Amino acid sequence: MKDPLDLLNVSSLLSEEERDIQTVVRSFLDDRVRPYIGEWFEDAHFARELVPELGKMGLLGMHLTGYGCVGASAVSYGLACLELEAVDSGLRSFVSVQGSLSMFSIWKWGSEEQKLEWLPRLAAGEAIGCFGLTEPDFGSNPAGMRTRAVRDGGDWILNGSKMWITNGGIADVATVWAQTDEGIRGFLVPRGTPGFTTGNIKRKLSLRASVTSELSFDNVRLPASAQLPGARGLGGPLACLNEARFGILFGAVGAARDSLQAALAYADSRIQFDKPISAFQLTQKKLADMAVSLNTSMLLALHLGRLKDDHLLRPEQVSVGKLNNVREAIAIARECRTILGGSGISLEYSPLRHANNLESVLTYEGTNEVHTLVVGQALTGQSAYR
Repeated sequence: MKDPLDLLNVSSLLSEEERDIQTVVRSFLDDRVRPYIGEWFEDAHFARELVPELGKMGLLGMHLTGYGCVGASAVSYGLACLELEAVDSGLRSFVSVQGSLSMFSIWKWGSEEQKLEWLPRLAAGEAIGCFGLTEPDFGSNPAGMRTRAVRDGGDWILNGSKMWITNGGIADVATVWAQTDEGIRGFLVPRGTPGFTTGNIKRKLSLRASVTSELSFDNVRLPASAQLPGARGLGGPLACLNEARFGILFGAVGAARDSLQAALAYADSRIQFDKPISAFQLTQKKLADMAVSLNTSMLLALHLGRLKDDHLLRPEQVSVGKLNNVREAIAIARECRTILGGSGISLEYSPLRHANNLESVLTYEGTNEVHTLVVGQALTGQSAYR
């Protein structure tokens, strides 16, 4: 199948190790996921049995060091996210939440005891984690969260709820952010803790091959050791979100690449007026415009990955990548659907499934509007949030 990223020979910018990692991940997904993903999306099924296999491959928390994590480069992690989302955004979301939110929050802000208890199991896929920040009334403005933890002797009492939490219904441990008298703090809440319940969100039109849940906390008593000692204030969860956003800007390229590959293959095989539709000028214009957009997004992702590996990446640069690459990816997926005609609404083809998934990606880890304002503030020095 044609790789539209060959247009600018992007692979020549990767090291041999990076290309090898990308190839291994792609081969695994082609064998274990791609033949079934349309059915899983239709049935709203998350293939939990894949989790230990993802762990065995080192994909869970792969950019973290120690505690069973492989310590891969940022670019290598990004390329893995690209291949995961080329199959389905839901699978990349699982890996992003597991590694860049749940595991990163423990790795960055946790105590040594917390790291030793959870990170090796999460890295191996023996346990699943989630990240509770968003609330029903507080998404783009997490500082207003109502979930609250109060001290009771040596313990904490946690009350509140979180919404739209990926992995929530299957997680063994939740990183939960709450207001306290000391500011926003993070807590690790294991499944089975009295008063902690989850409910999966049904009837979704997007990310159907992924688990999305509500978390509820009713007088949940937690020991002092459940608190993440290194995180104080909103900077704690926001640092985690930047890790996840980085994976997204690569992942979106994967969804766009897969959509364009499907459109190219279909255009070559679909005969109208006695020749393939790929021979018509309007179709070629669509394909050319999308290929240029795709390659530009990939070069941006790779540039930001190199900055991250050199410890030079700034939050507003991540916003540039997330804003551009998701916006371009969803436009590519929608345009590819038009090339497929009526066949494009069938789950036999990936573009409309990718477009539906990208509707969620466009919103989570910072909406399109919020990232626009982050970039605007970086340019002008003026905050337009209020």
